[in-house]
This record gives sequence, structure tokens and C-alpha cells, in this order.
Amino acid sequence: MSHNLFNSLQSFTTGTGQAANFYSLPQLEKEGIAAISKLPVSIRIVLESVLRNYDGLKISEGDVRVLANWKANETRTAEIPFVVARVVLQDFTGVPLLVDLAAMRSTVAGLGKNPKVVEPLVPVDLVVDHSVQVDYFGTSDALKKNMEIEFQRNRQRYEFLKWGMQAFDTFKVVPPGIGIVHQVNLEYLAKGVLEKDGVYYPDTLVGTDSHTTMINGLGIVGWGVGGIEAEAGMLGQPVYFLTPDVVGFHLHGELKEGVTATDLVLTCTEMLRKAKVVGKFVEYFGEGAASLSLVDRATIANMAPEYGATMGFFPIDEETCNYLKATGRTDEQVNSFRNYFQAQGLFGMPNAGDIEYSQTLELNLADVVPSVAGPKRPQDRIVLNSMKSTFTDLFSKPVSESGYNKPAEELSKKVAATVSDNAATAQAVEIGHGEVLIAAITSCTNTSNPGVMLAAGLVAKKAVEKGLKPKPSVKTSLGPGSRVVTEYLNKTGLQNYLDQIGFNTVGYGCTTCIGNSGPLDSGIEGAIVENDIVAASVLSGNRNFEARVHQSIKANFLMSPPLVVAFALAGRVNIDMSQEPIGKGADGADVFLKDIWPTTDEVKAVMGAATDAETYRRLYSDFTSENPLWNEIPSTTGDVYKWDENSTYIQQPPFFENFGMSAGTAKNIEGARALAIFGDSVTTDHISPAGSIKATSPAGVYLQANGVAPADFNSYGSRRGNDRIMTRGTFANVRIKNLMVPGVEGGVTKLQPSGEQTSIYDAAMKYQSEKTPLVILAGQEYGTGSSRDWAAKGTSLLGVNAVIAQSFERIHRSNLVGMGVLPCQFKEGTNAQTLGLDGTESFDLVGVAEGIKPMMDVTLVITRANGFKQEVPVTLRIDTPIEVEYYLHGGILPYVLRQLIAKA
Repeated sequence: MSHNLFNSLQSFTTGTGQAANFYSLPQLEKEGIAAISKLPVSIRIVLESVLRNYDGLKISEGDVRVLANWKANETRTAEIPFVVARVVLQDFTGVPLLVDLAAMRSTVAGLGKNPKVVEPLVPVDLVVDHSVQVDYFGTSDALKKNMEIEFQRNRQRYEFLKWGMQAFDTFKVVPPGIGIVHQVNLEYLAKGVLEKDGVYYPDTLVGTDSHTTMINGLGIVGWGVGGIEAEAGMLGQPVYFLTPDVVGFHLHGELKEGVTATDLVLTCTEMLRKAKVVGKFVEYFGEGAASLSLVDRATIANMAPEYGATMGFFPIDEETCNYLKATGRTDEQVNSFRNYFQAQGLFGMPNAGDIEYSQTLELNLADVVPSVAGPKRPQDRIVLNSMKSTFTDLFSKPVSESGYNKPAEELSKKVAATVSDNAATAQAVEIGHGEVLIAAITSCTNTSNPGVMLAAGLVAKKAVEKGLKPKPSVKTSLGPGSRVVTEYLNKTGLQNYLDQIGFNTVGYGCTTCIGNSGPLDSGIEGAIVENDIVAASVLSGNRNFEARVHQSIKANFLMSPPLVVAFALAGRVNIDMSQEPIGKGADGADVFLKDIWPTTDEVKAVMGAATDAETYRRLYSDFTSENPLWNEIPSTTGDVYKWDENSTYIQQPPFFENFGMSAGTAKNIEGARALAIFGDSVTTDHISPAGSIKATSPAGVYLQANGVAPADFNSYGSRRGNDRIMTRGTFANVRIKNLMVPGVEGGVTKLQPSGEQTSIYDAAMKYQSEKTPLVILAGQEYGTGSSRDWAAKGTSLLGVNAVIAQSFERIHRSNLVGMGVLPCQFKEGTNAQTLGLDGTESFDLVGVAEGIKPMMDVTLVITRANGFKQEVPVTLRIDTPIEVEYYLHGGILPYVLRQLIAKA
């Protein structure tokens, strides 16, 4: 229902010349509420949502006033109730979300109520992009074969998605073979401005993937949340978050010849990580920001999770409108978009001094140089010319310094291997440390950017003309983020050259960037494992955490698509491309990077092929006509899902067992044991089940006991709809290091008090049978990485009651609360190491039972094996009043379900 708080309901002229209503932010300033025009643009867009959704219940007049009076530097205690316009999902996180919705409907039906009370209240779009894997590569039929395998592996999941499409009115699916969620969002789903009941408002969203921030490049407010928060948002709950600091990033100057948007984003990521922007909005401004193309802005916005920010936001200007028009949006849509933001006083890139920011950083674009990042973290930028020396140093450095702890003289070691799996005849090769074994043009970060994609095609063209080709040991792949990429690469003739050097299209999805790199050749992998080779991958992705790309590849480097092609041709990362040749041409002459690198003018000459609006309209108008595999998937019908007890993909989760209408009470934790003690930078890739399932792991044993052969295991991500598998895979990453078991990698722990070494899952089940509470102890940046709700769900189902860390990543902390797990934070200078903890202790967490207040202190009582007790103050990281409610209800899902049933 509309209101007219502060006389804010005003009118503007739409793209069709008609008058329409909107909630005016400039009117708030006229009414004397606050100096709105000095607020960061991103804050103003959130403020519009708070103003428009004012109802006196969930959102009060006070909420509007507090946010309108945002100050650049003040203690952040106010929480913002943010109602988003829509929700986007990818299938790895979207399927378990749909499983939870189905379970909620089953619970409601079991109580004799109408299951349709569980229904998304905002549009929800799920894009299937996480399931395709690079099983086949380097051949013209690789795409066809990979899709056939994808549908075989995921048939149960896809049948379930089709049930969801008919069961829920506002739930839509973009099927496999179309693209990556964030690129599809940028090119198609995003509208910029929306209308409901005659009122226009900004397009805003949350997504169940941390790189949802890519849409910030289009001036749209949105970020990644866990599936748990997304469910609450789509069921009518505001997304609550603490009022953020906003870091202004002043860009000026211009990029130099030969420098790409990828080089720029890796530079920004390094700078912003050092500036500690975790939990903050970053807003770009200045003439440098204005000079960037929209796709360059989207590349920078995409990596906000890597620099730790909630958003990496670019304000709206004429370049935004140009992109919307070039990608097929109608003139009426674009004109309404422009007119709306002009009416709001939000059109145009701010200049220095226009806005008051909490903190300001500055970068001259002319200072950016060709760069890569790695080998273990995206913020660890390496100047391209220093690649060889950096890898050489890391080879011998200790593991504690991100090195590989190898003798320096071993760097030149070579071993024999045979390539046979993907080749017509077996080929003998030599591999060594620093060898590039995976080269992937992958990820929406870069495949959404025609500039770098066309540059990769031009590098391929020049390489073919010189007679260069990768070694047979390099697994090459091209995974475009949409079919538009294939269209313009074909139109320019560049796909042909990419094909000739092995970069055939393998699938329209995330592929290698999320670890779906597929198997290495068995002969190659055997040689790596047997000889402990520090092999490398090069990819145009956004994440390179340990064991993410491939469990046997230890050094992983992020870089632009044209550099991926160059390193694939060179075949090694321990090379200085400014001095050393990439290879020898057909004429026997040395070929250097400068010989095959395209000029800016050469890229501009083919850029027109990527800005044909009709191509975008045609490819996004129909998802089924050329998608026979999807069309063949059957669907069940009905409002309530018929659970199949024999399915190993979809199972009814236990989150609503013994469900009642009353919330619980806060209780102290007494007599807990440590399930694990971790160091710094434990990511959700370490915590959440991801990648391949080992036959000997608890999940692998479970699958085999249920008649699934190891060849048919698929990945953990594809089985997120089955809690039995996901719980067994939590903390099962092969590279995770539990400090309770020194010198051992993998998901193992010591059962106390016996000290017996066992898997984390088996230990947790033993403790559960004994009704022993559990805690996890961790260092800094706990939970960094993708917004994986199973990192929190699995922690909860293992029986963990509290996680006590030095600091948390934003999404994971809130997800822990959302699953009824207490996040606690050590005081500055204190951690498990300074306390000398080794896992033999028992723990009490006291002060909770007296009542929970946001950010209150509680006491961790440590009882040593010898009986000595020590009391340590910790901060309870339940940050907002609504999170207190979520925790008392046992999590956000029971809280929301009780509300829905009470209203029915």
C-alpha cells in the first residue's frame, strides 16, 4: 500500500511520456529530514527502499530518519531493514533453498494448514550454471558431450527444479546451457528500474552467490547472501544489516596501452584488502570511474567479495544507459531508467568533494600494470614481469609464508608422463614444477567483458599465425558466461583461432572457476601425485583458494583471458614474459608476448560485434527451442513435493523435525569439546562440501552403501539437496588443517578424552550420541569465500553449538546465526594459539542464559586436561536485534515459518 510520509510520494515522466509516481529522496531534504544530496549514492538507493516500504511495523519512521541521517564516521549500531525487489539464485545454492521451501510446505501440510502460505513474495530467478563440468575439452564436440553428462548426472535435481517451477508462482528457472547467473543478470534479468501498482522504484536484489555484486557495475544495489537469508527475503522478511561505512574510491587518469580490466580489478582488490573494507560498501567515483566502460565496471564490482566489501558500487550515468540499450533493453525502458534517476538526483558520476565518505582511497589508472594474482589468494597480486621471481621465491618459502617448502634445487626437476585420456594416441610429455596443466578462460568476472574476451581471441589468432600451440599436457577450456560471447567470437572469426589452440567451448557455466575443472589426464595426475609436483593452473576467474580449482593443482593464478592464452602457450608460470620467449614459431624464431599481444585499436576494431542489441534480444527471448535435453526432463506436479526416500540427490532436511509454534530460550553451553581448532583464513571452500567426493570419505562411503558407484558420485555441490551427504562432507576438504592434529591435512580430528584420531564427521556423531556440545575455534577471516549456506548448515547438523574466532566473514557469520549456531569473537590479541589450546580442553560459554543483547560480552571458561580453569571474555557476534530473535527460534527458517503459519 502506498503512503505519503514526508510528502515523499511525487511524480516523474516515464520513457513513454506518461506521469508516474515515485518516492522522492530530494523531497526528504526539502522537508528538512537530512542533507540527502551529500549521502553516498549506494546509501540513497537503500534509503529509497526503506522509505517506500515504510509500514509502521517492519519499517518505522525512525528507520527512515536514521538512515537519512547517515554520518560518514560514527559508531554503527543501527540495523537497516532492506526490502529487495527480487532474488537471484544459482543452482548449487538454489536447489537446497528450494528443498527448504519444499520442506516448509511439507511441515505446514503436516499441521493441516494450506501449504501455499509458503510462497516467494518477490520474483525469484534461478540460473543453472554450477553443474556443467569440463570432462571433455579441446574438441569440437566438447560442449555437446559435457552437456549430455551434466544432464545424466543431474537428472534428479533438474526434475526437482521443474517441480518448483510449477509449484511456486514467482519462481522461474533459466535452464542449463544459457550462461552464468551474474552475466545473465547483467545482460538480461536486470531492468534498472521496476514498477508496481503505479510506483516506480530501483531494481535491487540479493543473490545466493557472493559475486552477485557484479550487478553493482550497472548501478544496481545488490550483494550475496546465504541461501538462508535469501529464503527469508523472498518470504517477506527484510534483509537486515548494520548501517555500513562507505569507502569512496577515487579513480582518475586512464589505463595505459596493453593494460586490461583484469589488471585493474586485481590492483583494486589488493588495495582494498589492505584497507580492510570487510562489511563496508565501496563506491567508485571520479573522472576515471566515468571513463570506464560498463563491462569494465562490472568486472571490478564482481570481485567485491575478494576485496572483502559488501558491494563495489558504480553510480549511474549515460554509460549505464548505453549498455542497457546495447544489450537489448527497449528505448522506453532505458528512458524511464534515465528519467527516474534524474528525478532522484542520482544520475551522473560524482566528482571529488560531491559526497561525504567514511574513508577515501585513490588510484591513478595510469599506474596500473599487467598483473596476475596467486598462487593461493586473489588479493596477492603479482606484477606480470615478476611472475618468475615470485614463483621461484615461493617454491622454497615455508608453508606459513604461503610457500611450498621445497628445496630450491628441485625447481628444475622434470618427470615423464603420458597423455592419453583425451587424445587419439598416447603422447609422452615431461612435466615439472610450475608447469601449467590447466588453462581456463572462465568466470563471469571476465567472460562478461567483450574487451578481454576479444583480446584473448586476437592473441589466439596471432599465435596460430606464428605457429604456436600449447603442449598436450595443458587442459585448455573456454566457458563463456552467455551465448552472446560465442555469437561475437564467431562473428569476428576469432573462435576459429581459439579452437585451433584447444580453447573450444566446453559449457555455458562457471566451470573451472568454481572447481568444475573436471579430471586431469590420469597419466598426468599420477605423475603429479607420485612426485609431489607443484603444478599450476591459470584462469580468468575470481577465486584461487587451495584445492578449489583442482585438488592436485597447488599453484593457481588469476589473470585476464589473453594472459590465460599466453601462459597456456608458454606452458609454465616460472617465466618472465618481458624477457623470455613464449615459444618458437613455425619458422623457428622466438615468439615473445609482445609479438602476439593486441593493441587497443585492434580490440576496438572488433568490439562492434559485441554490442548488437538484436543479438541479445534473440538469444534471451527463448530458452527452450534449442535445448532438447532440458525439454526432455519430466516434472512432477502438486503444491507439496513427494519426497523419494531412495534419492541420493534430494532428501527432506531435518530442520523442522519436532517443529512447534514456540521459540526457545537462551542457554549457556556447558561441557563442550572442540571439534576442530583452525588457523587464519579458513574459507567456506574449506568448511562447506565442495568439489569431488572421495570414495574413502564419509560421504563416499555413504553413497556406496546406497548403491552409487564412485564413477557416479558427481560433486558435493550437485548433491546439496541431500543433507546426509552434505553433513558428512562438512570440514572434509583435503587441504583443511585442524591444529588438533598437527602435520595432517584433511577433515580429521582427535576424539576426546581418548585422543583417538578419526574423521570430523565420525567424531561429531560420537559426541552427539553422548549429548556432548561442540565448539569450533578459529583465527582471522573465518568463513571467507563464496556464500555457501551449507558451511553453516553442515556446522549446525554436526552438532556445533558455537564458533569462536578472531574475526568472521560477513555472510558466514550471519549464516551461523541463521542456523542457530553462536558466533563469538576473541578480543584483540587473543586466539587459540595465545591461549595454548590443543583440543584436550573442555569449554563452557556462560552469560548467555541471562539474556542475549547484540554484541554483548560473554565468558569462555576453559577447563584444561589437568583441571585448571581459565576465564576468557569473548564478544557474542549476534549483531542485531532481529538476529537475537532468529537465534532464539533455532534459526531464521523456523522463525519465518512460525510467522507465516501464525498469519494463515
